[in-house]
Amino acid sequence: MASLCYSEILLVVLCFLCLLFWGTRRGIPWNWPLLGMLPSLLRKVGRIHDSCTDLLGLTGGTFLLKGPWFSNMDMLATADPANIHYIMSANFSNFPKGPQFLKMFDFLGDGIFNSDGDAWRNQRRLAQLQIGHHRFHRCLVKTSQDKVEKGLIPILEHVAKGGQVIDLQDVFQRFTFDTTCILVTGFDPCCLSSELLDVPFSKAMDDAEEAVFTRHVVPQIIWKFQRWLGIGQEEKLSKACKTLDHVIAKYIAMKKEELSNGIDLKEQEEGVDLLTSYLQEDEMMGGFKTNDKFLRDTVLNFMIAGRDTTSSALTWFVWLVSTHPDIEAKIREELKSVILEEEESNKWRLFKAAEVGKLVYLHSALCESLRLYPPVPFQHKEPLKPDILPSGHPVHPKMKVMFSLYAMGRMKFIWGEDCLEFRPERWISDRGTIKHEPAYKFLAFNAGPRTCLGKEVAFTQMKVVAAAIIHNYHVQLVEGHVVAPNVSIILYMKHGFRVRVTERWS
Repeated sequence: MASLCYSEILLVVLCFLCLLFWGTRRGIPWNWPLLGMLPSLLRKVGRIHDSCTDLLGLTGGTFLLKGPWFSNMDMLATADPANIHYIMSANFSNFPKGPQFLKMFDFLGDGIFNSDGDAWRNQRRLAQLQIGHHRFHRCLVKTSQDKVEKGLIPILEHVAKGGQVIDLQDVFQRFTFDTTCILVTGFDPCCLSSELLDVPFSKAMDDAEEAVFTRHVVPQIIWKFQRWLGIGQEEKLSKACKTLDHVIAKYIAMKKEELSNGIDLKEQEEGVDLLTSYLQEDEMMGGFKTNDKFLRDTVLNFMIAGRDTTSSALTWFVWLVSTHPDIEAKIREELKSVILEEEESNKWRLFKAAEVGKLVYLHSALCESLRLYPPVPFQHKEPLKPDILPSGHPVHPKMKVMFSLYAMGRMKFIWGEDCLEFRPERWISDRGTIKHEPAYKFLAFNAGPRTCLGKEVAFTQMKVVAAAIIHNYHVQLVEGHVVAPNVSIILYMKHGFRVRVTERWS
């Protein structure tokens, strides 16, 4: 009898090990009793984007990730465009950001990225009016061109002449931090300077984002306990919020004082920042008054959106172009096409936003880079009511539905057998024009009612910067430097982007 029991136990253990080995070999996380798939996920957290890509590739584009029984962390991961379209557009009202999103991103306050329902609609309408206004567009063009000429170029010239190694990712972060701060508040923090000094405001944003990512990968009960104790990432987040609140409050006070003294007509003609536009609204704005809390949340939400996404996109784009000399040559030839005949094409030159705005190959190369390396690698929603996605997977309230933008760009069933190749031509039609892909297939700028309002802002800045670098400089990755995505809510390079820069024209 005892030997029979031992045999049964041995058989169960062997079956368990076989199942575990089979699941591991296939790349599918093992669903442990009580702990769910959390141990497998934590083991792969260092390469979470590629692991998620592999998993979704193996499972047809959608997979249920089981969390620990006590954690309420069950999550349906998907890269299926049909599911994305359903969630982001067709049944948008059933998939708000949800209370869980608000808890994780509480440092953003009640801003546009945390809001749902009428609060979101009102804020979006206001933001759309301000960002689409010709006064803001003039501010965007002037700010982008001035910061390239007076901020970016002097640094590139300095390192090129000295033969120094520079972290171009850091430079791009400083560039977009300065330009975003000017566009949003009207003030230049001068983060992009020859000294490359640390700016507390920018550092606080980094710390806040790092803490938010941690909240995504550990059970809620753990990070809430850390917050209560004031330790770990939650302690860093608390300190970061104090810095953010202090700096933004200072900018708001300075802007109010500036406006009380009046703005001259010349400044108005050169463009107006968003904070000025909001403060100049005299009436109730869709149910919101321009009190300091509303302004604080609005400024911070715009700062987060503008700084991180554009700098990430520029970093991956310049790396991809620098490692594909044939594509780099095509972009340089296209840039020469906008130079007037009386000008010398083989000469140092900066480009205006209007000159590069409609260049087809440059735009295609940027889209292709965003496909492979989307600045925001994942998003998640929570259904209000039980639902069934087009893929046939059921979802229910309190379950997160996560879509991996990083994985979507690497799915053969979406982009074809050459999905891992950097090939700008896939974005060009037979007529030689830009081929527009559906937003639920190319999600870099979101889709449906929440489509990114800053899409044209981002493209304007990226094109002005890209044109200046590609036409005038040669960028070469430092030998032995490892390029890999980091683990964060923004897709940066884990080890930075260390390069040598040389001048093309002497």
